[in-house]
Amino acid sequence: MTAHNDPHTDTAALPALVTQGFTPPLRLADFRIAAFDMDSTLINIECIDEIAAAAGKKAEVAAITEAAMRGEITDFKDSLRRRLALLKGVPRSALEQVLTERLQFNPGARELCAALKAAGCKLLLVSGGFTFFTRFVAAELGMDFVRSNELAFDAQGALTGGLVMQPWGEICDGEEKRRMLLACCAEIGADAATQAIAVGDGANDLPMMGAAALSVAYCAKPKVREQAMVAINSGGLDSLLTVLR
Repeated sequence: MTAHNDPHTDTAALPALVTQGFTPPLRLADFRIAAFDMDSTLINIECIDEIAAAAGKKAEVAAITEAAMRGEITDFKDSLRRRLALLKGVPRSALEQVLTERLQFNPGARELCAALKAAGCKLLLVSGGFTFFTRFVAAELGMDFVRSNELAFDAQGALTGGLVMQPWGEICDGEEKRRMLLACCAEIGADAATQAIAVGDGANDLPMMGAAALSVAYCAKPKVREQAMVAINSGGLDSLLTVLR
């Protein structure tokens, strides 16, 4: 496993774990579902930035990603479309290379998910990233529900710069993450406001974090850290288990 390596998120000087708005520990048994962002939360990379590297456009794409995650670009859908347009023509082999050579789970991701599942929690993966990667991550971590974006490929197996329309819509943004969390809660008969956990690092995770009983920021942007009930600034995701008993 590789440590969370986002060079733009400077959390080194912060306490390893901070809680606010409640008195820990909380009872793990009280929670029914946990929703996770993928890029820079469960895994150590922003997949779209790594795909861009294959196209020689990483700096250009990463700058948009960073601004969106900080909340400086408020229209996530527009920011994603802008980045995807820069990736037109990238071959499927470049994505396979990112998956096999660059993608690693952040410390404690497997342990936290295993502990939550052992306690009876359903797991939800909600990502503004792509099914090409979420299928792998979901299978590895035993996710019960998944929502993410489907990249469009042309007949030659290269990216078209667009997405495939899915039954629920085209782009999984912050509002869709929140909607999916609430829908999954309804499906299992859980109340998000008292029985859900939401874990993320960027501005588009704030809507689902706001809907959950327990919001968790992992090596997150300042805006997200400030609003989360638990901020994990260093160490593994499984340090959340010191708050949940």
